[in-house]
Amino acid sequence: MSSAAAQTYLTPEEYLTFERKATIKHEYRKGHIFAMSGASRAHSFITGDIFGELREQLKGQKCEVHSSDMRVRIQSTNSYFYPDVVVACNEPLFEDKDYDSLLNPRVIIEVLSPSTEAYDRGEKFELYKQNNSLREYLLVSQAEIKVEHFYLQNIGWSRTEFLKPDDVVTLSSIDCDLHLRDIYARTELILNDSQ
Repeated sequence: MSSAAAQTYLTPEEYLTFERKATIKHEYRKGHIFAMSGASRAHSFITGDIFGELREQLKGQKCEVHSSDMRVRIQSTNSYFYPDVVVACNEPLFEDKDYDSLLNPRVIIEVLSPSTEAYDRGEKFELYKQNNSLREYLLVSQAEIKVEHFYLQNIGWSRTEFLKPDDVVTLSSIDCDLHLRDIYARTELILNDSQ
């Protein structure tokens, strides 16, 4: 989640120098930094439960899962983001020896907030798609039981929507399943079979 942009133009190098000393996180695009806002309780629960489910399923595999503290760089656009959850596989690639800017995400997951939903599904997704390693993108609602799964096929990006507690999202690029009942277990949403 991000908020208003700073007015000063920064190069990517200046941004990294600034960001590594900052007490709060900032995303970066088009030469500007955007302060990250805090998360709601539901957002925190959903993000944590997705991270936990993937961490368990990826134990012993050649993939690693990171929470929102791992920055992702989209090299072709000189953009930096903090996805809610990101997975990299095989040999993770980083921008430099600080190992804090991942270059090759395979799966990115964003938990939607009212202030960032349009951006997450629009411009931000378009920027994410510029990374050739990305295979799957999830948008997870915190206001209702709803997960949108975008996945890369030979013909381009396809989309499937999941709306029921018993639905299961299969992340085929990392061989993991996310059960909506587990994702939403700790939120105050009413989970019933009529949804």
